[in-house]
Amino acid sequence: MKFDIVIVGGGIVGLATALKLKEKNNQLKIVVLEKENNLAAHQTGNNSGVIHSGIYYKPGSLKATNCINGYNQLLDFCNKHDVKYDLCGKIVVATSVAEIPALENIYQRGIENGLKGIKRSNREEIAAIEPHCSGIDGIFVPQTGIIDYTAVTKKYAEVFQNLGGEIVTNEKVIDIKLSTSGSVVQTEKKTYETKLVVNCAGLFSDKIAALNDKNINVRIIPFRGEYYELKKEKQYLVKNLIYPVPDPSFPFLGVHFTRMINGGIEAGPNAVFAFKREGYKMTDFSLNDVTDALAWPGFRKVAMKYWKTGIGEYYRSFSKAAFTKALQKLIPELREDDLIPGGAGVRAQACDRTGGLIDDFMILQNDHIVNVCNAPS
Repeated sequence: MKFDIVIVGGGIVGLATALKLKEKNNQLKIVVLEKENNLAAHQTGNNSGVIHSGIYYKPGSLKATNCINGYNQLLDFCNKHDVKYDLCGKIVVATSVAEIPALENIYQRGIENGLKGIKRSNREEIAAIEPHCSGIDGIFVPQTGIIDYTAVTKKYAEVFQNLGGEIVTNEKVIDIKLSTSGSVVQTEKKTYETKLVVNCAGLFSDKIAALNDKNINVRIIPFRGEYYELKKEKQYLVKNLIYPVPDPSFPFLGVHFTRMINGGIEAGPNAVFAFKREGYKMTDFSLNDVTDALAWPGFRKVAMKYWKTGIGEYYRSFSKAAFTKALQKLIPELREDDLIPGGAGVRAQACDRTGGLIDDFMILQNDHIVNVCNAPS
């Protein structure tokens, strides 16, 4: 089977890529290969469903330089195709004086990244936005919204297919070899000849990249994020979205509260090393995935650097009381029995050989393949 472009991965990155390429040149013959039965089965379908504004992104990074454009493209698409979303805004709050310098840094990043209307908020203004939230200083971010990214991905797929694009599910890629005209992509079922491969495989993006480049200098380290949900009778405690000031040295945002587009309030996530790349439960384990992570010198350095933070995250994973205590920094009224177990997601965190947790997009390419090795948020 011959194609101009084969895209590996049927999450939101893969489908957005497919749709944009098809819109740019409808003559291109493009196929998306997804190993699961359904699209958006992993990172896309297991996140908190937030439309991020770009306030956290380092000025000058790929994420920062693309955030406003990408944000507007997402909203334009949703408006055109009747995909539900709500720009409800969020509040980022400092609960201690020690957090105020980091809060100020976030505010300045938002200004540098072109966000209009973000506003520093004092204790009284925070209470007006979120009456049950405890904070001494904060930032209100009006651009932040909520959405169902599975619904977005399915709509991308529908429009892409209407333009003549092809999507094949239950098709796991097992090898990629160079040919005289491009690449040969081998799945468990078929062979695809193509001029270009675009690797959007998320949690397995490094594995797909290694099929074509044995010297790839990055590994995906899976971090599971676990959520609780607020009981229905306690959902009044949260109006929209409440975030803490994140630890600037750790590439996660800390436990927070999120109103969901389809109803309910999520609380979380934590961030623990997952013993399986697609391990959504504490008991999920893959010897290959664990061995692969431990063999990577970058992961060993990360483990040494963040061991105290990691122990705290695991403690919250096993202790509902500890998880509740972290959330009470934001909403003191919250009680342990107000929370019921929710879902979990696994983040594909790229880690380099020196132990750097890559925070920006990482796109590695040659004449025959484009590897999207890191595309967080």
